[in-house]
Amino acid sequence: MRSSDLAPARHVQLAVRDRVATITLHEHPERKNPLTFESYAELRDLFRALVDVDDVKAVVLTGAGDDFCSGGDVHDIIGPLVRMDVAARLRFTRMTGDVLKAMRHCPQPIVAAVDGVCAGAGAILAMGSDMRLGTPRARVAFLFVRVGLSGADMGACALLPRIVGQGRASELLYTGRTLPADEAERWGFFNRIVEPASLHSEARELAASIAHGPTFAHAMTKRMLHQEWSLPVDEAIEAEAQTQAICMQTGDFRRAYEAFAASPRQQPVFQGD
Repeated sequence: MRSSDLAPARHVQLAVRDRVATITLHEHPERKNPLTFESYAELRDLFRALVDVDDVKAVVLTGAGDDFCSGGDVHDIIGPLVRMDVAARLRFTRMTGDVLKAMRHCPQPIVAAVDGVCAGAGAILAMGSDMRLGTPRARVAFLFVRVGLSGADMGACALLPRIVGQGRASELLYTGRTLPADEAERWGFFNRIVEPASLHSEARELAASIAHGPTFAHAMTKRMLHQEWSLPVDEAIEAEAQTQAICMQTGDFRRAYEAFAASPRQQPVFQGD
């Protein structure tokens, strides 16, 4: 399937260029791109569909304007949730969790480009990405405790300790405090800090470098990074042995060898097969 075959997006923006899909959260930028029931569902469906999209090899996830995402919309989500029964609330929390599952199971690596506010479910979306670039004015906060909820939201208790460590994740989830950009970089939440004017170009450059690499192998790396956390070391080593043996059957592996062996040595041109 090609990206042009995807259902039109109404609540998020999708643009595809040169193997990179840019997904932009853009509902109400003046309110810092809050999420609604509809945008949650659209993100879930979009990341699920990317599994079968041939012309997208990496993804940039970002927000419109000067902010990434302020989390669930107070009026469109929080208010209705107060009035729902427990069955409806469980359907909602499972649906939001499905967004993270879809992000982790789509084969394309995801680069989050984070500017300004990155809070609540917005922080979860950044957390669920494979890499994160931030700006000096980026502010990250897992706010669930401030509205009387658990920090265990959309996989935060599983994924956040992998990124920043158990003690630091505990602090963020228990207190809901804001993590400034420089501290977020020191803690490993941000891979690096870039200036706001170059955020989107640098995120796209990083995604494009991945998209033009051995994309089948990248997909296998993403899968193993996701799966091996729950494996004993011996099982992880065996799983990686099988993974590499599969990758050695690809055309990209042969192309890399032929480019290396050529005289003069060449740069391999990967095709993802």
